[in-house]
Amino acid sequence: MKQLSALDNSIIVIGRDLQKLEHTKKSFPKVHTIQCDVSDPKAIDALYEQVTKQFPDLNILINNAGIMKTINVHDTSGNLTDLTQEIEINLNGPIRMVKQFLPHLKTKSIAAIVNVTSGLAFVPLPGSPIYCATKAGLHSYTLSLRVQLKNTKVKVFELAPPATQTELLGDFSEEDSKGISIMKVEDMVKVAVDGITNDRFEIRPGQSNQLKMMSRIAPDFILKKLSRSVDRMLSNLN
Repeated sequence: MKQLSALDNSIIVIGRDLQKLEHTKKSFPKVHTIQCDVSDPKAIDALYEQVTKQFPDLNILINNAGIMKTINVHDTSGNLTDLTQEIEINLNGPIRMVKQFLPHLKTKSIAAIVNVTSGLAFVPLPGSPIYCATKAGLHSYTLSLRVQLKNTKVKVFELAPPATQTELLGDFSEEDSKGISIMKVEDMVKVAVDGITNDRFEIRPGQSNQLKMMSRIAPDFILKKLSRSVDRMLSNLN
């Protein structure tokens, strides 16, 4: 947020958690905040009406909403709605946002869509199977979107962060994180801003580059490395 604000951008932050939005507003008074749940199509409709009316010059959409769960497929508790929540937020949310805002973006002389995927879009972390599937799906969707918009003024970027110091890592133990280089948020954002500024359409900070490379040259090896948490999970079932 600090780096984007320094570039003299008008920033609108959308989120479900009102408390977090209020904290953001307190930390960055010039930032505009709107409560919205991107898993709700009706909420996106209302958001579009409000944003395009209040901020008609909007020309960049950053799809960054995401949740990550550790899931044991042997666990019979829970319900199907909870099981697919990551799909609604991580994958369906960005697709719906693009559908809603694309006509507006196409009216601008310069515009961009930034879809935030993950290094895990290229190789899965088996302990979080649905999260990884949503990011792989969003990666594929972004590639197709870029091709379909090639004759427009809307640029399509993919930012695939590595493991980053955010609350997404909250469920992971020190054992799970062994051998993983955790990137600072400010460092990741700097790489992202530089990539967008220089029209680098697939931005892979830190270890994300390694994950993509390993998924091509040694897919079985890297999958085994990322499967250690599941190995411990399965050993506890015996």
